[in-house]
Parts: sequence; C-alpha cells; structure tokens
Amino acid sequence: MRLAVLGSTGSIGCNTLDVAARHPHHIEVCALSAHSRMDQLITQCLQWKPRWAVVTDPAKAGEVARQLKTPGCPTEVLAGPQALCDVAGHADVDAVMAAVVGAAGLPSCLEAARNGKRLLLANKEALVVGGAVFMQAVREGGATLIPIDSEHSAIFQCLPQDRQTWSQRVDHIILTASGGPFRQSDPDSLEAVTPEQACAHPTWVMGRKISVDSATMMNKALEVIEARWLFDLEPHRIRAVIHPQSIVHSMVVCRDQSVLAQLGTPDMRVPIAYGLAWPERMESGALALDWTSIKALTFEQADERRFPGLFLSWQALAGPLGSTAVLNAANEVAVEQFLAGRIGFMDIYRLNAQALERIEPRLGPDAGLYDLLDLDQRARAQVRQWADLHVV
Repeated sequence: MRLAVLGSTGSIGCNTLDVAARHPHHIEVCALSAHSRMDQLITQCLQWKPRWAVVTDPAKAGEVARQLKTPGCPTEVLAGPQALCDVAGHADVDAVMAAVVGAAGLPSCLEAARNGKRLLLANKEALVVGGAVFMQAVREGGATLIPIDSEHSAIFQCLPQDRQTWSQRVDHIILTASGGPFRQSDPDSLEAVTPEQACAHPTWVMGRKISVDSATMMNKALEVIEARWLFDLEPHRIRAVIHPQSIVHSMVVCRDQSVLAQLGTPDMRVPIAYGLAWPERMESGALALDWTSIKALTFEQADERRFPGLFLSWQALAGPLGSTAVLNAANEVAVEQFLAGRIGFMDIYRLNAQALERIEPRLGPDAGLYDLLDLDQRARAQVRQWADLHVV
C-alpha cells in the first residue's frame, strides 16, 4: 500500500508513521505534508524518504528543499495547498491519511475521494463543512471511506461491511466523550479557565486546538455532525454520553436493543491500524486492556450548563444548508482567539451560538466546494470582527 500522510507532523500523522514502521512490507510511505514544524517534517523525510514532501506554506518550501538535498534522499518538495490535492489524487497513491486540521483539509479530502482512494478520515471538518458534497464525491469516485476518529472508528467496527443494511439494523448510536478536564467543575467557574488548563486533557494526548475542543465538548458537537453523514442517520438517532474512563469508544444500539461496543486502551494507533488494514487487522503497538485493573466503567449525562457547545450540533443540523460549515468556521476562529488570550473560555460557546443565529448561509441546493469555502471564509471574517470588538 502506497500511503500519503497529509498532516504528518501532527499527533495523528506521527501515530500513523509509528504504525507504518511496524509493517514495512505492507506500507510504503510515499508522501508527507506539513504546514508548520518544518524541522520535524525534514526529520521524517530523511527517515522515510518519500517521493514527495508537501509544504503548504510556500515561504517555507525553499529551506525544506535545501535541507533535503542530501545523498540518498529522493524527496521532491512541493509547495502550496494545491500540491496537497495533487498528491491526494495522484495515480501512484493508494491510500490517504487525511490528518490536516480544520477546513483547510477539505479540498485534498475531496480530491482523494474523487479519485477512488482508500481515505482514512481524521479530518472531521471535511464532513462537517462538506457534508452531502463530500459524500457524493465518495460515492461517485468509488472511494473507500474509513473514519479514524476513535468514536467513529468504534461505530464503524461494530457495523457490518454492507453499508446498505445500516439504517435497517441500527436504532441509534451513542458517541462517548471523556468529559475533558472540566467534567466535574462548577459551570460558574469556567469563565476563568486559561488556555493551559483547557489543554490539560486527562486521558488523550492531542494538539492544542483539539484539546480545547474536548474541553468545550465542541469536538463532540462536530462528531455528531460527522456521524450524521458517515452513517447516514437522522440527527435524533445520534446521541452522546460522558464516559470518563475512555475505554468504551462508542456504541451501536440495534433495533432489538442489543448494544454493540468497541473497547480498548485510549490509543489512536488502534483506529489508525484498523483503517490501514481494513477489512483485516494488524498489530498497532497499543497496550492491551488489563481487565483486572479496571475498577469501573461509568457513564454520565452531558451537563448542558457545563457543555452548552455540544447541543449546537443538533441546532446546526436542523438549520439551513451550510449551517454546520458556519458552526465549524466560528469554532475554529473562537478557539484561535481563546488560545491567543483575546477572549474567555465561555466566549467560545457564545461566538459559536451567535454565528449560528446571525450568519445566513445563503446556499442553493446545488452548492459545491467553492460555495462552501466562500461561506467558510465569510463566517470566519464575521466572527473575527465580533471577537475584535468583543461583541459576544
């Protein structure tokens, strides 16, 4: 399998390379990409010697190319966002790990889908923003879409391979959430949360943006939207529950009320290995569960006062076409502003809710990629203006 890892210097990208290193006879890493962390990208290229390295910031590409001009390193450095799409759709690429964070990953995901790749989707925004447009590209291109988020991978692993039977077999699905660092905090105390506190996740090791999303539960809101498209389920058939141990990664409740669940240690290498090996399985490097050390598996209802952002997902899904793209754009800007110290923690929710209420998507039924990207940019500009003026 010739694998392109888009977003190779992030947490998902690094874990993907860790799994790939365990299966050198099965996986050939032919492309790596990064937007920042150029030193890490260079190190990866010198180790893996891929055919291509994509640097999405053109200003940084020249220095990367200079440092990769070493004997025995055949890597060609490509620059700019279009190069991501070129590699994702290239005939010499069999599988694409889509781990670029945010809406910036949507065009390359679409290109991989249109060209029938095995698409390992770690970029939830491709579905949150792209929705029906993205799923149509998957169908028309004949792509194999495999979710990498631990929750969606768990659901996928519990479902039969015949996608046509899913709706008839399933009553509803339950996405689990750890509850993040503020699961037991007084909701009134959250106004004073700092970026450092929000990024201190009790279970998972993640990037700063995703860590903040976990703290606000906006990650679960986006996952609800993602699940709606991945599994073709009506929004009311998608639910979420707090599970602080992060051992049950999600559940499928069948029509007869049987419950199927996927359990494992909280290690992203498990869903990555499943996506790379599907429909088979391969060694991931994750530790086995020690059943004798598990004292309890507990589940709690999500507190709407503590996690109001979670409930924006169903509001967005009930809104006009493009509402989920507005929510995603608002959240990306709000988290960016919070991490920069310009707004408070609870202002993330306020900006997101305000965007849903005040930004009209104005998309027609035939909206395509460029319409969605235009809406994304329009929503971002408006939310940045509100944040700058402290209009929240």
